[in-house]
Amino acid sequence: MAMRAHIQTAEMIIKILGSAAGGGFPQWNCNCRNCTAVRTGVPGFRARTQSSLAVSRDGVNWVLLNASPDLRQQINETPELHAKPEFGMRYSPIKAAVLTNGDVDHIIGLINLREAQPFSVYASDRVLATIKANSVFQVLAEQHVPRIEMKLNEPFALTGAGVDLGLTVEAFAVPGKVALYLEDTSSDNFGSKDGDTIGLKITDTVEKKSFFYIPGCAQVDEKLAARLKDAPVVFFDGTLFTDNEMLDQGLMPKTGARMGHISMSGEDGSIAAFSGLNVGRLVYVHINNSNPALDENSEARKTIEAAGCEVGYDGMEVRL
Repeated sequence: MAMRAHIQTAEMIIKILGSAAGGGFPQWNCNCRNCTAVRTGVPGFRARTQSSLAVSRDGVNWVLLNASPDLRQQINETPELHAKPEFGMRYSPIKAAVLTNGDVDHIIGLINLREAQPFSVYASDRVLATIKANSVFQVLAEQHVPRIEMKLNEPFALTGAGVDLGLTVEAFAVPGKVALYLEDTSSDNFGSKDGDTIGLKITDTVEKKSFFYIPGCAQVDEKLAARLKDAPVVFFDGTLFTDNEMLDQGLMPKTGARMGHISMSGEDGSIAAFSGLNVGRLVYVHINNSNPALDENSEARKTIEAAGCEVGYDGMEVRL
């Protein structure tokens, strides 16, 4: 039986470890306007690591929501995730990792957590199969790092390293597509199946407060809108401001829709979709380097903020 975590706070703590999409910001090989601006220190631009959150019920034991390639840097920049000498020679406050899909920028960071440190990995059957098929993940020996399948629409209690983390998770399918490197180009939908992209509802088992984390989403359909209505906080896919922005900037021959990402703006965009849902706070994460909203002085940023939405940033903290 898992031990109950020692509750030290009456609040659920959520920290954005990384707010950028795959490649981070600036992206290592990109000379777009935004990447050039952040490299040269233009006011209104801030560097960002790749998409990931951390959440804790007690301020001591933490859960990762996705594990980005930048995880080692993110841990170093987040004191709450540091190893603490009073707990012995080997210790980590990270007790679990919950994965929303098989994208490279959401699973590769697990490799940073090798060294026989106990924690649990939760993911869908498709993501767990991807991890199992890649031998490099065997550095996370299953006797130390159990891999636990998440069933869609079935809330479960999070545990890790013998600790009851005081949180429940419900995973649910959202419109999207399979990870790029797993695409089947002979299929009309690239081989995507229900659950290849999921959202998470995280609930504090003591205070019963919840938030949603949806870093990848192709559309806010009626089912998703009904689920998110009146939510206190939603961390949501902010990859692109307009569907064609990467095409227009000469960065990639793909639209946002082709990649499985809804745009912020436009009649079918997320700003419009959330306008009638009475969400307390909509915080954009997973922001691509092409997105003009990365410029804090841009018209895109003004549009987002005028709608009552927020652009998340590395180190941002939300408490419920």
